[in-house]
Amino acid sequence: MFILGAVISYLLDFLLLDFEVNPARNRVLDLLMSVLITVLIWEGNLWLDHLLNLKLEWQKVPKKRFFVQFSLALIYSFSIIYLSMFTFNTFVCKIPYARQSMFLTTSIIIGLLITIIILSIEIGFQFFKQWKKSLIEIEEYKTESISAQLQNLKSQLNPHFLFNNLSVLSSLVYINQDKAVEFINQLSKVYRYILDNNNNELISLKEEMKFMESYFFLLKIRFGENITFDIHLDEDSLACKIPPLSLQILVENAIKHNEISTNSPLKISLNSSENMLQICNNIQLRPIYEPSSKTGIKNIESRYGFFTNKKIEIHQDQELFCVKLPLLTVK
Repeated sequence: MFILGAVISYLLDFLLLDFEVNPARNRVLDLLMSVLITVLIWEGNLWLDHLLNLKLEWQKVPKKRFFVQFSLALIYSFSIIYLSMFTFNTFVCKIPYARQSMFLTTSIIIGLLITIIILSIEIGFQFFKQWKKSLIEIEEYKTESISAQLQNLKSQLNPHFLFNNLSVLSSLVYINQDKAVEFINQLSKVYRYILDNNNNELISLKEEMKFMESYFFLLKIRFGENITFDIHLDEDSLACKIPPLSLQILVENAIKHNEISTNSPLKISLNSSENMLQICNNIQLRPIYEPSSKTGIKNIESRYGFFTNKKIEIHQDQELFCVKLPLLTVK
């Protein structure tokens, strides 16, 4: 503000070169007055900006805020400059009457141009500051939304999954106690995985497959030879990342919508190629059709959308239903 005040003082001196000025004129006083005018204009506009932040927020009414702030700032600045020039002419340096109008007009134009430049920088700064804040809030909302979806998915998994497996366990205890013990061990591994990855947004495919081995074991006990799993994954793909429980969702969907019996066994295959993980199952829809809400796939798509632009691919014909998941590499 001091430098800007000095510039304005210099411009005023330039305008006064051919005036008959007071020989006792104090140039230091002129400089201080110019700085004072600059401070009044700048601080007044900051106060105006603060007041408008309470009444007209940039996020809600950006156009109205721009025009109101710009108009009020010009009116305020004009008033300060006019009163200052009047004071300058009356007490500091008497301007010849013939030149007063030109001097006042020129001074106001210079002052307003400088005000407009400063105001443009200030409004631009405030606008982009609020824009950046909005982007951060959007990203935070997306993160919270994804976490909430994952928590909701886990809460849905727990009662249904637990009920089915407790039913199997109650029957297994009377038939084969050793297998019942192994069933309990594998069930505990499944829930341990859910607890350990409660806050993880991505997990390595290798870790996910350890969980799926326990999950497959429980399904094999439940359905026996009526369900089969064919897995072909290379070492490179196992090091990649996917959202946790993605595979479980897709396998659960296949079980939910297809008949599983001795005459119609369900075959699920997993294989990887070209940075994609493909999960397929044969189609043999249940006699009583249960419409799909596709909540599970939407959940996976939402979580993938947070990390990559790659899309989940879904392919279906009369015999096979396949979903391709991108394999992510996180540095």
